[in-house]
Amino acid sequence: MNNEYLSHKQPRDRPHNRHVSDRLHPDIYSAMAGLAGWYALSAWVGFGGSSYADYLLVVMTGFLVIAVALPALAGHVWHRHRPWTPASIGSFEDWIAGEFDLGQGNRVASKRALLEILLPLAAVAFGMTAFAIVALLAS
Repeated sequence: MNNEYLSHKQPRDRPHNRHVSDRLHPDIYSAMAGLAGWYALSAWVGFGGSSYADYLLVVMTGFLVIAVALPALAGHVWHRHRPWTPASIGSFEDWIAGEFDLGQGNRVASKRALLEILLPLAAVAFGMTAFAIVALLAS
């Protein structure tokens, strides 16, 4: 029997000493918050102006602020009160070159994890920008 089939856990093209993390790099959280801000800004630019639309935009912006602020606050509290602190967070380059642990022994390349996390948020933010441009051109 061929050894390739027996060693399915460690493919030959995967280095054995890659950095493995089960946490996202802090820059990714910043990118997620930035995309949420981009979405809100695009919505305000494209659809703000009437009183009823402004009311709905305030509600939508409030939901986005809460969706960004609560995890940020929880992460800040967790970071301050955990019993140990690693010496350094590490660079984004090291994180992106490594692997992301999904739990239960499942790992994916960090680049793929980053893509799967940010792609839906970017699609919504850029889609709202496209809608805003069309709304501005139509008015």
